Amino acid sequence: MVLCAVRQHLLRGSRGAWARFLQRQSRGCVYSSVHGFQQEEIREKLQAFPGGSIELLTQESGLAVLTINYPSRMNAFSGSMMVDLEERVSQLEGWTDGKGLIVQGASGTFCSGSDLNAVRALSNPQDGMKMCMFMQNTLTRLLRLPMISVALVEGRALGGGAELTTACDFRVMAPGSVIQFVHKHMGLVPGWGGAARLVRIVGSQNALKLLGGAVKVDPELALQIGLAEEVLQREGAGTPLQRAENWLSVYTKGPAPVIQAVKKVVLSGRELPLSEALRTEKDVFGTVWGGPANMQALASKSKHR
Repeated sequence: MVLCAVRQHLLRGSRGAWARFLQRQSRGCVYSSVHGFQQEEIREKLQAFPGGSIELLTQESGLAVLTINYPSRMNAFSGSMMVDLEERVSQLEGWTDGKGLIVQGASGTFCSGSDLNAVRALSNPQDGMKMCMFMQNTLTRLLRLPMISVALVEGRALGGGAELTTACDFRVMAPGSVIQFVHKHMGLVPGWGGAARLVRIVGSQNALKLLGGAVKVDPELALQIGLAEEVLQREGAGTPLQRAENWLSVYTKGPAPVIQAVKKVVLSGRELPLSEALRTEKDVFGTVWGGPANMQALASKSKHR
């Protein structure tokens, strides 16, 4: 993958825990040509199955909204939409003012996984593995974005759609919505990284129940097991998207460099051994200590009042 190779080259001579962390992330790329993965090859194959789109709206507030848009297929991912998603993630990686991201589906439903037209056409094991690696790369990069993300789940999040929710830092659910890992019914297991992320979110026992039982997770159960952080009230001011924005704004209030630093230290704590995470935290701390937000706070506030 070109982006991964460039980033590795740029960081090869760097020092410090943060540099090592970035190198280890390789821009979120789990797979590269070392693993037999050729991104352009699978992109071409995926582009042959068009339909729908992935739309990205960035706002001056530092909040972005990513919309999965294929209502006639319950927002299932066509091949071209998988490529769209990777391109939108690339845009977000380069958005220096970003603080928060909401991932939603169009027309009141989240996402029903993969479009079966693309799935049938890529049903041989070799193409299936390449698609798996492509989507694991993309969703890992989504989770590692230097901004706080939340999946707004309305309607149904099924299969790959359920996996997509786990690639966000948080999940909020509308009343009547469902998250369901239906892979077993298709003779499969998650392939977009959803199982590994699910274990980290709800624990191995709950993950085994959800995957083995293909359990329909409603908002009440999601809250109980920690899969969701909030259920949006049926009655309330504004649309579900506006209410999700209000929920997220609690965690994205403040200057972008500070919010991004928060995400970086949490990310390093989640992914790195303790000693390396501590060194990374020190390096990130150094990027904000004495910075504009820090100096302004020192001038205007006192902890001891």
